[in-house]
Amino acid sequence: MHPALLYLPGLRLSQPELCAARLDGHVVEIGDAYIPADLPESADVRASSIASLIQEGAAACGPSAAWIHGAGDRPPTVHHARRWVERRVRPRMDSRVVFHDTRLPRTDVQIIGGIAVSTPVRTLCDLATTLHRDPRVLPWMQALAQVHPAALDDAMEALRTRNRVPGSVSGLAALERLVRRR
Repeated sequence: MHPALLYLPGLRLSQPELCAARLDGHVVEIGDAYIPADLPESADVRASSIASLIQEGAAACGPSAAWIHGAGDRPPTVHHARRWVERRVRPRMDSRVVFHDTRLPRTDVQIIGGIAVSTPVRTLCDLATTLHRDPRVLPWMQALAQVHPAALDDAMEALRTRNRVPGSVSGLAALERLVRRR
């Protein structure tokens, strides 16, 4: 997506000007940004809209990655980012971002809209293993499975091959329930 089509409040137009343009039907709100009303909402548009929240060396993960990959209509209230580079990353303090310092392998990262994002398979695995301690991720997991049904089988296989991952047994069971609902 060309950066000229993404309107971030305060850069070219102020927040009130963008709200007025939204009310007039010229732009629509997506994440933290606005795009022309006739521009299709795609993964790169969603990723670009939260690029200012995902710092260098980190990748959008969890519900944020699920939303970028097409799950859900609205972005999560709190975004999640995880380190994917070898070196340590000092997280920026932002109440809208949860930073996970466990390293995400490069094979589980793709660049979308100028930011690093965990792949659909890795995102499903992360959501499934988080489910036992945070049931609020279930709708994100279900929506991502609907948008990327082929990723379900790969995610189950990935969880089966990983050793000593907290939540993997219950996460695998949750993924199997999603497969049965197909």
